[in-house]
Amino acid sequence: MAGSELAPPAEETENHLSSLIYDISNEAQTIMENMLKMIAEINQNSAVIEEEIEKCKGSAMERKSALEEEKDHVQKAAYAVLDMLNRD
Repeated sequence: MAGSELAPPAEETENHLSSLIYDISNEAQTIMENMLKMIAEINQNSAVIEEEIEKCKGSAMERKSALEEEKDHVQKAAYAVLDMLNRD
């Protein structure tokens, strides 16, 4: 009898386990929902970042073209000056 007094009844143990499983299931569901929210936020931020990168690429390409054009003008001017100096 002493052994049966120490162990809780099987029904109580089963209820306790069911309660634990239910709690763990709820926690897992909450964690999954939070993860999905974070994934959605990451995707949204990623799209914004990609858009900014594309804008920067476009701006960099425009600046590169302007610098190439300016370089061509400077080179033409330098060649013109050298040509003038070589004529004398």
